[in-house]
Amino acid sequence: MSLQKYQTELIEHSLSAGALMFGTFTLKSGRLSPYFFNAGLLASGPVLDTLCSAYAATIAAALKASPGLPEFDVLFGPAYKGIPFAAGTALLLHREHKIDVGFAYDRKEAKDHGEGGVTVGTPVKGKRVLILDDVATAGTAIRGAIDIVRREGGEVVGAVLLLDRQEVGKAGRSTIAEVEELLGGKGRVPTILTMQNLMAWLQDNGRTEELEKMKAYYDEFGAKDAA
Repeated sequence: MSLQKYQTELIEHSLSAGALMFGTFTLKSGRLSPYFFNAGLLASGPVLDTLCSAYAATIAAALKASPGLPEFDVLFGPAYKGIPFAAGTALLLHREHKIDVGFAYDRKEAKDHGEGGVTVGTPVKGKRVLILDDVATAGTAIRGAIDIVRREGGEVVGAVLLLDRQEVGKAGRSTIAEVEELLGGKGRVPTILTMQNLMAWLQDNGRTEELEKMKAYYDEFGAKDAA
């Protein structure tokens, strides 16, 4: 598997920032994972530039793909980590791809004074909305964001993931396949990185021991329809 330049740069920046770690980690599901990704640590100017450039490149490619993303009006970044991701990606879509969209995010608690409401930024009511998310295992965060946008009157047309762990979801299929079905079709949830991308990077860099642990985990928990 050949990696794009922005994928390699994002993996290496994530390792340097401590956001991507290899070892043994207990997930919320109780599974023992050979790697962990904490997108909250992608918190410097250079790293944010790399990340949002990757989001923008992935979105631009998905808009041209068939099947792919439909046109959209607003990027939605779920609070809190998604806020800078949505703002930075909107900027880079404009600067690098000449795609002009608004961005919005949610409050953790609804505001009952001033402008009020649950969302901040470009109003999502009556708009086509694209959700940005970080890491998908069970898809809980994406489903929550979809619910928020729909309650506010927006139409969710897709979601873009930083990392798809490619694990089996609730129905025995990949989480991505389940969310795509929820959103209306294949191609609606493009991803920047997958677990297989991480394994390709490990192989390219001769990190054999970590690669074997990743392969064993994928053999046990991986969603084969995500391959």
